[in-house]
Formats: sequence, structure tokens, C-alpha cells
Amino acid sequence: MNDGVQLSLKLQRPVSFRREDFVVSPTNEAAVRALDAWPDWLGGALALVGPEGAGKTHLARDWAERTGAAVLSPEDAGEVDLAGLEGRPVLVDDAEGLDDETLFHLINLAALPGGGLLLTSRRAPAAWDSALPDLRSRLNALRVVELGGPDDVVLRGVLLRFFEQSSIRPSEDLLAYLVRRIERAVPKAREVVAQLEEAAGPELRPVTRALAREILDAEPDLFD
Repeated sequence: MNDGVQLSLKLQRPVSFRREDFVVSPTNEAAVRALDAWPDWLGGALALVGPEGAGKTHLARDWAERTGAAVLSPEDAGEVDLAGLEGRPVLVDDAEGLDDETLFHLINLAALPGGGLLLTSRRAPAAWDSALPDLRSRLNALRVVELGGPDDVVLRGVLLRFFEQSSIRPSEDLLAYLVRRIERAVPKAREVVAQLEEAAGPELRPVTRALAREILDAEPDLFD
């Protein structure tokens, strides 16, 4: 490791899922419009699909907050009284891990008045494994909205947001450097800013392109 930068673990700030903290660009604006169209989804259900770090959880959690949706994970969904979810929107993050019976019932509930179902996944539901023929047909018919990976607009926007949360005012030179070099994933952008803040230290060393280059030498996995 480069002796010029000593990095250490630090407490992470709570992750914000507010819509105003989501950076809209051509790679994700169709997904934003689709979520905003609820409750007018065909059959009451929608699958939000995209690569890791594209912002699926951010958009989905914002939707859940605005609609009052129940938030489930594949691990706990089997323990939930599904009858109690009738007439209420439901979000399942990483939904490909749901068991067939639970997913089948959730899709059926979504079509009832007041219902709704948002599923997030890296793959489209038509590619999920399913042993139930009735579920297979429903998965094939689900409306899918794809969320593209972060482009330059999104990367620059989220970097600015994370720097702002850290009370750091980055130069245009630093932003341009990071947008060119950083791995295209929102969590990675958050990690890079946290490492820059840590490297600046209590002596408030200027957060510059030179400092970012030092971190690149020390932690190359943070970059492409």
C-alpha cells in the first residue's frame, strides 16, 4: 500500500432513498416514469430490472415510501401472512430469490383493488426458474422496465451528492477525473468519496485530483 495515504474503516452515513437524491438521466428516466405511473400498472405488477449499482433499490424504496407499500425480502416473505397484504402495495427487492408459491400469490394479490407489486432483480422475470406452470405464464407476462447502468450524468450527480453530504466542495477537475476512472456503480461512488474524506483527515487536507490519484495507487479496486 502507498505510504502516502493511510485508509481506515469509518462509520457509514445512512443511505438516503429520497427521490430528490436520485439523479435522472436517459439511462433511467423511463424507469422513473413507469414507477410514477402506479397504480395504473397492467395487472398491478411491475418488474424493475438492471445491473448492480444502477439504482434499483433507491427507486424502489422511494416508491414504497410514497405508496405506503410493505417491503419484503425473499428471506422473510415466507413468514408473512399474505392475506394481510390484500389491498396494499408490496415491494420485494432481489425478488428472484422468492419461492414460487409466495411469488404466485403476491402477483395475484397485485391485481386486486388497492394492490400493487414491484419486483426488483438483475434479470427479467422471464429468465427466472419456476416449477409452477401458472407462475411461469405470469412471469412471462409481467411488464419489465430496464434500468441502465450509471452514465456520466448519473456518476457526476451522485458524486456531487456524496461530496455535499461530506461537506466537501470538489473541483471540476476532480469530478471529471473520477467520472473517467470510477467503476460505474453508485455504491462504488459512495465508497470513493468516503475514502477521499478519510484521506483528507482531521487536518482537512485538500480533496484534489492528486489525492484521488494517491487513493488509486493505494486502493486500485475502487476504480476501473
